[in-house]
Amino acid sequence: MTITALTPVSRSELDGVHLEFRSVLRAFVRDQVLPIVDESEKSKSFPKQLWSKLAGLGVLGIGLPEHAGGTGEADSVAMMIFAEELSKASGGIAITPIASSYLGGPYLAKFGTPSQQKTYLEPMIAGKMVAAIAITEPGAGSDVAGISSVARKVDGGYLINGSKIFITNGGIADWLIVAAKTDPAERHKGISQFIVLPSDAGFGVGRPLEKLGWHSSDTRELRFDDCFVPDDRLVGEVGRGFYQIASAFQTERLVLCGMALGHAQVCLDLSLEYAKQRMAFGHTIGKFQAIRHQLAQMAIDLKTSRLLALDAAQKLDANAHDSLSVVSMAKYHCCRVANTIADHAMQVFGGMGYLEETRIALHFRDARILRIGGGTDEIMLEVVAKQMGL
Repeated sequence: MTITALTPVSRSELDGVHLEFRSVLRAFVRDQVLPIVDESEKSKSFPKQLWSKLAGLGVLGIGLPEHAGGTGEADSVAMMIFAEELSKASGGIAITPIASSYLGGPYLAKFGTPSQQKTYLEPMIAGKMVAAIAITEPGAGSDVAGISSVARKVDGGYLINGSKIFITNGGIADWLIVAAKTDPAERHKGISQFIVLPSDAGFGVGRPLEKLGWHSSDTRELRFDDCFVPDDRLVGEVGRGFYQIASAFQTERLVLCGMALGHAQVCLDLSLEYAKQRMAFGHTIGKFQAIRHQLAQMAIDLKTSRLLALDAAQKLDANAHDSLSVVSMAKYHCCRVANTIADHAMQVFGGMGYLEETRIALHFRDARILRIGGGTDEIMLEVVAKQMGL
């Protein structure tokens, strides 16, 4: 019997290009981001000066068209690295450019007209515009097909009525991709997407929402009251909005995996350092089995998360047959592990972990939303179960 060697879909370690990219990002975060985290958290706003710096670094166009200033080919591994390294400083700071470039950008890259790409995508990649995605509503989160916002066809365009909630970048966006029903009688097949501008009549932005975490990001409720959008701002095809949204979910889930890895890695690193220094009963607490075993388990869980996330990213870019299932597994596993490691870190630090100065509290807060955004734990398990034929 002859055994034919198979070319692996993925590798278990970063290659030289991605290692170099990570090194550049780490230096950037150390020099440009970490020094302003405290002020950003207190002011509950994204530091605007970072936009031009991120654009100069070339990270606002990963996977977006070269003609618009992007990198061209999809690179989910690079996106995850970006998400991880920025999240090590602050989840709120990280999610702001992520929501703009990696969640908003792909809609225009895949479905936008040349004019839309020139007008909106190109300036976003250059750091001159900020994007937002407006899908979630008070009565429709995971059930995207259940949105109730309506876009009624009129002469020359559409009138949008409805509301959105939990919209990241909602108050700072220069353009928004808004999902609404062009056929209210339909569910999946009745949704379309539109580019809405803050200057559009009938568009309203609510007050910043007070959140448990992600303090450095802008999150709003949006209102649409006969908001007129011209025909040339329809994104893709009428009635194809749900499928366009579904195509973008995989990338969103992978960057959330990257954020989870960032929070988990910082919590493990800080806990390990603290366990080697903190004295109790005549020993450093790392000498106690209860603590050392906890740290060992944290390291094991983080390693498995990394391997699964890297495998998922490479399979998505390779369009592997099982990419949907593996991405869902990674999103579920990584985000749960991040929360578990943050909780263990809080326990290792004790009372000190509850103080803002140790940064454990920040990562503890910021990690929690990852199990909800981009698809809840329950939705991820449902996707995996369906892919198993259940």
